[in-house]
Amino acid sequence: MARMLVARIERFPVQGSFTISRGAKTHVDVVVAEVTDGPHTGRGEGTAIYYKGDSAELALAALTACAGAVAAGAGRADLLALLPAGAARNALDCALWDLEAKQSGRRVWQTLGLPVPQPMLTAYTISLADPAAMAAAASAVRGRELLKVKLGGEGGPQADVERMAAVRRAAPDARLIVDANEAWGGTDIERTLRQLAPLGVELVEQPVPAGRDVELEGLNCAVPLAADESCHDRDSLDAIIGRYRFINIKLDKAGGLTEALALRHAAATRGLGVDGLHAVHHPCHCAGVHGRHAGQLCRSGWAIVDRGPPARPALCRQRRVPAGRGAVGMRPWPLHRAEPMLHCNVEG
Repeated sequence: MARMLVARIERFPVQGSFTISRGAKTHVDVVVAEVTDGPHTGRGEGTAIYYKGDSAELALAALTACAGAVAAGAGRADLLALLPAGAARNALDCALWDLEAKQSGRRVWQTLGLPVPQPMLTAYTISLADPAAMAAAASAVRGRELLKVKLGGEGGPQADVERMAAVRRAAPDARLIVDANEAWGGTDIERTLRQLAPLGVELVEQPVPAGRDVELEGLNCAVPLAADESCHDRDSLDAIIGRYRFINIKLDKAGGLTEALALRHAAATRGLGVDGLHAVHHPCHCAGVHGRHAGQLCRSGWAIVDRGPPARPALCRQRRVPAGRGAVGMRPWPLHRAEPMLHCNVEG
């Protein structure tokens, strides 16, 4: 039987509202790709990077247009020319990896020659709000080892420092990482980092808007910086070298595991580290595995990971992923702990 591609959109509600500097989400739309050869079906999913002008509907149209090429035998390498980086290519790339795993009877991590998966720590996200609300949210999950705090709200960086101080008081024992979601452009970032360091913040993601990374040139950073929106694939590396210590590799941004693997290799050769979930030995991101198909991908060697707080409880927990059922494997957290972790977002 010839291969056949089927695609559709699925919607997952968020518990409450997931808020970052760019706005709030009440649901997440994913585009689903399924490639079948008859006895086997490979599945993958992607979420559109909306700040890049993508949408689930555009991703679905792009996948539909690729059905003929997939039926004719297009493989993962062909997708790099068939589709731009984004949700559509990620969903299809993941589906092809999943299909190959099922056809071969080998998990993805085995095909890649990676170590046996080990348990990993997940991060629980605290949405952007006023200090009291963020403190309450942190207090409600006291006992979780790692919190990722969304900043970039009203009042600028100084108000963000107050938000972080409130979170630290509410969760005195938690490890803290921060995502500014591009909100600190044109501010004294060096000063802000000096104020965050005594609060035990271990990492700050994307303090400036993508394309304005020159603002980070020559900074004496008291807290390491990681590029997120500024680093999508190999073509974006030149703009971040010397300005960030780490990169956040996401399958939706890279357009699939195939490009993510190439990006991790290119980044390593240029001296960049990696941020959380996206460590160089861990090519799976929540953008590629989510919703009802996560368990099927997991059986092929992928990870079930968080996308923030979706309504499905099994996908919304800080937890240890059992070895052999979880991610394909990753290197340790590069900053203070020799322990790998999953770093979980809704969209970035």
